[in-house]
Amino acid sequence: MATILKGAAVTAALNQSLTERTSALKEKGILPTLAIVRVGERGDDISYEKGAIKRCEKIGVGVKQFLLPADVPEETLLATIEEINADPAIHGCLLFRPLPGHIDGERIRRALAPQKDVDGITDGSLAGVFSGSGEGYPPCTAQACMEILDHYGYPLQGKKAVVVGRSLVVGKPAAMLLLQKNATVTVCHTRTADMPALCREAEVLIVAAGKAGVVGKEYLSPGQVVIDVGIHVLEDGKLTGDVKFEEAEPIVEAITPVPGGVGTVTTSVLVKHVVEAAEKASK
Repeated sequence: MATILKGAAVTAALNQSLTERTSALKEKGILPTLAIVRVGERGDDISYEKGAIKRCEKIGVGVKQFLLPADVPEETLLATIEEINADPAIHGCLLFRPLPGHIDGERIRRALAPQKDVDGITDGSLAGVFSGSGEGYPPCTAQACMEILDHYGYPLQGKKAVVVGRSLVVGKPAAMLLLQKNATVTVCHTRTADMPALCREAEVLIVAAGKAGVVGKEYLSPGQVVIDVGIHVLEDGKLTGDVKFEEAEPIVEAITPVPGGVGTVTTSVLVKHVVEAAEKASK
């Protein structure tokens, strides 16, 4: 049976380290602070916001909320982003998307300063991920995959890694982060020929397909480490991932659970990026 790579252990280790780093910053008179920009009252945004605030409080990171109505004028939202960019006491910004239809989301996204883009949504952050320049920050979910592999001691240098999915949120940045660790990376997508065969060759398999149970036993082989990014609600209310867990567990060496895996780590990564941004600003 596979080793279950639970996110709670990763989060606990991150939280301890981040609390120490936050304390060191406070000794210098710096309070790492996250700005949260939410437009409207989407339930999933509010849920994530509550989790982020709770995690910030646990670690000692400050939060400043910018809560705007769903019909907010685009120029007002843009002015809010510019205010955050200009405020040296704010080190990172979480902007909830998608934005309402009357707002040009691309314009707003581009307006955020990459050095405060702790969720990896700007072109500057993504360019930093692809170039390895260190500008901006990777998307939190992609980084969470790396944190799990690192915490559980799975070296990536020279390993064959396969990423299923090519989104800018997870797939592409995860592939770049794997390359930075000197893995040999293949990216699979809906047009990939014989995807199961490619996946079976992987030593590390990251699945971010966005479709429940798309990866079953025919994609898997013994000795693999599987990171399941997907999370979906079934008709009976249960949560499941992109990987058929009951088929994978008897085959692979290790796998993240859903729930309790990658998603558990993502919020801690967000806070880690805020702390890193504050450290950079203090130099």
